Amino acid sequence: MAEKVFTEIILNTERLETRMALLRDHRLEEYQLARVDDTPQPGAIYLGRIINLEPSLQAAFVDIGAARNAFLHYHDMLECEHELVEVAKPAAEPGAEAKPSRRGRGGRDRRAASSGKAFELRSRAKNSKKLTFDDIPKLYKPGTEILVQVVKGEIGTKGARLTTNISIAGRYLVLLPYSPHIGLSTKIDNKAERDRLRKILSDLEVPENMGLICRTVGEGRKSTFFQNDLELLLDSWQNLETIVNTRKAPVRGYAEPGLVERTVRDFLTDDIDRIVVDGEESYQKICEMLDRFGGRKLSAKVEHYRNAQPIFDRFKVDSQLNDVLRREVRLPSGGCIVVDETEALIAIDVNTGHGKRQTTDQPELILKTNIEAADEIARQLRLRNVGGLVVLDFIDMRSAKDREELFRHMKKLTKLDRAKTKVLPLSKLGLMEMTRQREEASVLNRVYDTCPCCHGTGLIKSATSMSVEIQRELHRLLRQPGLQGKPIRVVMHPIVLERLKSEDAALLEELEQASGNTLSFRSDPMFHYEEFHFVDPVSGISVDGKQ
Repeated sequence: MAEKVFTEIILNTERLETRMALLRDHRLEEYQLARVDDTPQPGAIYLGRIINLEPSLQAAFVDIGAARNAFLHYHDMLECEHELVEVAKPAAEPGAEAKPSRRGRGGRDRRAASSGKAFELRSRAKNSKKLTFDDIPKLYKPGTEILVQVVKGEIGTKGARLTTNISIAGRYLVLLPYSPHIGLSTKIDNKAERDRLRKILSDLEVPENMGLICRTVGEGRKSTFFQNDLELLLDSWQNLETIVNTRKAPVRGYAEPGLVERTVRDFLTDDIDRIVVDGEESYQKICEMLDRFGGRKLSAKVEHYRNAQPIFDRFKVDSQLNDVLRREVRLPSGGCIVVDETEALIAIDVNTGHGKRQTTDQPELILKTNIEAADEIARQLRLRNVGGLVVLDFIDMRSAKDREELFRHMKKLTKLDRAKTKVLPLSKLGLMEMTRQREEASVLNRVYDTCPCCHGTGLIKSATSMSVEIQRELHRLLRQPGLQGKPIRVVMHPIVLERLKSEDAALLEELEQASGNTLSFRSDPMFHYEEFHFVDPVSGISVDGKQ
């Protein structure tokens, strides 16, 4: 019998940044951060205005009040079945009468909530069930107001990605305001439990033409948990409709909760042994949320951290994060993986490292290293929050059986990932390709800015290259009529000057004799490695036009 893994959530709340770490047996497995930011966040719902349509891209650009217009592909304007759920419409009994009006808390008629502009948007969505790409330019002309949800935040120079398939997530349910479907998470695999949950969902007081998805955390819960969660979701939707009816586009109608609330909603399950938070306000907020969600047993697991030592330092999260953000990550066998994030894809290379020692069973060593690498790669993708196309270059394996075992293992690991992933078998070139859902910039891109020295390349010119460049520029400069015979001083970085004084000293003497100019060289440690200037040694004025 496998030993129980101790699982804990550590929350660090500060004025500018909130961080969450999930540890299993004190090993970092999940990491998220949120900062005070006005950019569109995934899950936020906006009343936007279409700026223009681009038929060549089959997309619309929408003003949602952000610095950059958001991108809405035609495909995301069509009705879609929600992925990762089993979707089913509850069938009516033969000859059964229509159900009476369903009313929410306090007897309010939820069906009557939509009115004014909100009602018009709902009617348009209802009438566009069989919408095609050709219909979109006719229905959504520039200037048209449209209700959209952010599915991917701004990344780099790209605006947010939008969809018109609106959903609002709660603790146990996901509300589908424009879809009548009833669905269950595919991770709930017990047939009896699925039947029980379907009955609970079909009996809930859901407004007409709205649907629900039961989340994985709802497994085993009583109907009252779902009813309370539904009321909170409907309140959020009614608040959104009020904003839509009273405000002009662009305006945000709904925003996803902060990281503390999302952690309780998405991560805090029965298998969590404790949650430690260092802020009094956040601690009280978590306790209130758990009481509201009916998670009183979980409330006993919440601890308020009051020590002077920073919480991420106390639980050794920061030291693990430093390893995570490195380009090279070591493996237990002595091998390593090298992670490179590029604009087009994420490239991960697996090396045997010290594991290249000769053994009598080399294929087993290679398979073991690749399995270790797959475990670490799955962890790194979650921790770094990278997505898009990922290409994995494992160590070559001759055995088809070993390649298939690695593929099955990688598929098993990705099922544990909260982000949607798709993995392909090893190609003929020995590469494994996978895609991972990306909703926002990776941790590296959010924490670091592009280096002003190398401009993101990670490379700078060598001293030899700089010497060649300086000599080439000197040749050009000394040919100018106004500078012939005049003294010139060259100012550069100290390391480049060392090269000129040693290996290239003879070349510079030849140049000086041939031109008749007096050349002198000085270093300035404040100069960029690739920076140099030509100045008059007396006045200090630039002679090459540079300041």
